[in-house]
Amino acid sequence: MTTERDPARSRRDAVTRARRVVVKVGSSSISGENAAQIGPLVDALASAHARGTEVVLVSSGAIATGMPYLRLDARPHDLATQQAAAAVGQNVLIFRYQESLDRYGIVAGQVLLTATDLEHPTPRSNAQRAMERLLGLRILVIVNENDTVATQEIRFGDNDRLAGMVSELVGADLLVLLSDVDALYTKPPHEPGAERIAVVAHDDDLSGVELGSIGAAGVGTGGAGTKIAAAKLAVAQGVPVVLTSAAQVAEALRGDEVGTWFEAAPVE
Repeated sequence: MTTERDPARSRRDAVTRARRVVVKVGSSSISGENAAQIGPLVDALASAHARGTEVVLVSSGAIATGMPYLRLDARPHDLATQQAAAAVGQNVLIFRYQESLDRYGIVAGQVLLTATDLEHPTPRSNAQRAMERLLGLRILVIVNENDTVATQEIRFGDNDRLAGMVSELVGADLLVLLSDVDALYTKPPHEPGAERIAVVAHDDDLSGVELGSIGAAGVGTGGAGTKIAAAKLAVAQGVPVVLTSAAQVAEALRGDEVGTWFEAAPVE
């Protein structure tokens, strides 16, 4: 006698058995008034790390973190000031992560990338080799766009896309996209009638979804559209994706039924 496998159980197993996980967190979730959320995020990452999972954190937040030190009240629009804020903020941001990781005896390794690094064979190979070695040494890799040297022409534009590209680069088994909203909804979640979408098939074009902005802090560049695009990029490479809020990262990494699950496409 055979029984049909529980889809929820299958998804949970896919998370808990993932050998390598990429987690992306946005600026608004770990900067400004939410800087204290780095602690709970690290708690969840450390729990996954403790069970043997190799963890890559794609973290935005350099510019947002640097803004107060430059006495800026809003995200700068000119490239030079963005670069200056990133130069200051990246230093502070990585310090905050390492300070929190010290509680678990975990060492962070920082990798800064530009779009051209992943589009050209030599720098792409160099980045891949370095990250493979770091992960092999049980280092928790923290990736961000190299905002200090990136120009408007070569910028990723948002770290959601970067996370999707990094997932493919390192051969991740799971991508977790974190935002201010707990899941993908049929319309902006503050609107009447919005319904959570629990599962998205790999070939679902989501034509019936009305996209709104994810994140209202004014310090990031991503939104619902960029997260869907990043998810589609990952699932096309056979990497399943969980989209949920930063507040539910621990549940997501345990395989609980939270957020929206994007099913991976079959890969030959």
